[in-house]
Amino acid sequence: MAIFKYLARNAKGQTKSGEIEAANTDVAKFSLKKQGLWVINLRILSVKTKAGATNIKKDKKEGLSFFKKKIQLKDMVIFSRQFASMIEAGIAMLRVLTVLIDQTESEELRNHLKEMKNDVEQGVPLSESMAKFPNAFDRLYVAMVKAGEAGGVLDKVLNRLAGFLESRSRLTHKVNTAMTYPTTVIIISAVVVWFMLTFILPKFSEIFAGTGGKLPAFTQALIDVSNFIRSPWIIPTALIFWFGIESVKSWYKTESGRYTLDSLILKAPIFGDIIRKVAVARFTRTFGTLIQSGVPIITALEVVKDSASNAVLEEVIEKVQKETEEGGEISTQLGKSEIFPPMVTQMVAIGEESGELETMLEKIADFYDTEVDNAVESLTSLMEPIFIVVLGGIVGAIVVAMYLPIFDVIKQIQ
Repeated sequence: MAIFKYLARNAKGQTKSGEIEAANTDVAKFSLKKQGLWVINLRILSVKTKAGATNIKKDKKEGLSFFKKKIQLKDMVIFSRQFASMIEAGIAMLRVLTVLIDQTESEELRNHLKEMKNDVEQGVPLSESMAKFPNAFDRLYVAMVKAGEAGGVLDKVLNRLAGFLESRSRLTHKVNTAMTYPTTVIIISAVVVWFMLTFILPKFSEIFAGTGGKLPAFTQALIDVSNFIRSPWIIPTALIFWFGIESVKSWYKTESGRYTLDSLILKAPIFGDIIRKVAVARFTRTFGTLIQSGVPIITALEVVKDSASNAVLEEVIEKVQKETEEGGEISTQLGKSEIFPPMVTQMVAIGEESGELETMLEKIADFYDTEVDNAVESLTSLMEPIFIVVLGGIVGAIVVAMYLPIFDVIKQIQ
């Protein structure tokens, strides 16, 4: 048993907070739901064992979290694969955790494993101990391990988890690859333009001032921009720009702001299509993996909703969950969404009718992984010449602006 601290909203929209004792997060949410409360946040405070209550320890170096090396996805992939291999080989749990503590490179993950080993020694289930460290083991991970413990197939579940994390790692790498090139070119362009406006153009400006003639409008505009960049006014301008970004971030944290911006992101040209395909691939892969691991569909949908990175997708999953609870079909609500294309809806419907939903979801995920790969490759090949032309055009425009007055002086001499 564990004690959870909750923040929930009742039917009147009022928020309430308190503590509740339950076996796990799912039981705690179910108990609160029976009380008419919709959970906003749920955090574990302590775990009750035979030896008594074990409080959740906070990191003493929390103030230095900026300098700590975070747990990388590749660390979790390696950990899951090693964990699965040793459990499959029949090695005892405590021995497995001891070996992993010695072999894990990530210091933070190693500290988590030490506490997990202590919990397991005191009789705490592995899944409940993992739930104490959401920065390493998210709800998806905990739910699958819990299902593996209940069904006695922990080795198979861990193998599925390792495969799932490897697939997610490849997908993340593809998306990051798509963003690396344009980000690099934009940064280089900004540095080049800043250098020319700050150091080169002022030198020409001094020469132009000695001619006494009127400068071309384009040249004068660039000189004005150069003077502004080098003036004290650039500091308040930068602060206003920073305040605007922080305001957008704060708005994004609200329910309406997050939904609005996520909707715009999905509708964005070029990138919106890739993000939609990534969302479909991630949803089907996660959902299928959970069902294959023996997690109930309602619980699986709850986990998938929490792990979704888009508010629009979360709303769709929530509707699917309600439809399923009322005895409806998953494909019904998916078909009403703009995120999921007809092909996905039809394959899910076939999976529901044939009883092979997890197989269909896996095929959809494989298909969209390939689609994302092709889209990223096409985007990279398309953006490369565009950025080269844009960068060359900006630099060329500045050079032309610097030489226009020289052409005017030559005309006057002639």
